[in-house]
Amino acid sequence: MTKRNQRLLGVVALVIGVGVAAALGFTAFRKNMMYFYTPSDLLAGTVPVGASMQLGGLVEKGSLVRAGGLRVEFRVADCARNIPVRYDGVLPDLFREGQGVVADGHLDADHVFVATRILAKHDENYMPPQVADALKGDPDTGKHSCMPFKAVESAAKS
Repeated sequence: MTKRNQRLLGVVALVIGVGVAAALGFTAFRKNMMYFYTPSDLLAGTVPVGASMQLGGLVEKGSLVRAGGLRVEFRVADCARNIPVRYDGVLPDLFREGQGVVADGHLDADHVFVATRILAKHDENYMPPQVADALKGDPDTGKHSCMPFKAVESAAKS
């Protein structure tokens, strides 16, 4: 075998090795990605009961109940639906009603999301005053307005 053939064989082996390593890396990355679902997604039945997932939304005001020990129950809402969440553990410092939250866990047969980890979301990005006021909600009921999102919702329904 000539030196040229040896170099060509080495380059081909290197390309195949890099290709296999990239394929394995992308496969592992794809398997470990977890997107969060909204309460509307979960209640629509698009996610199987018992599957590990993340739930994201706003903690409804007035829904937080401490059930003894470290157990807490609350409702997570998006602009259309809400779902009850049960969690046994210490809540993060930023957790509070009306705040964004992402919860790891699974949906049980009674359509209660059983959380294993709670992440409180905070946003340091600028938000227009109208949107910030709408998300604060009505001080009497605690319900937030989805007015800034109506155009997106109606476009999605069409």
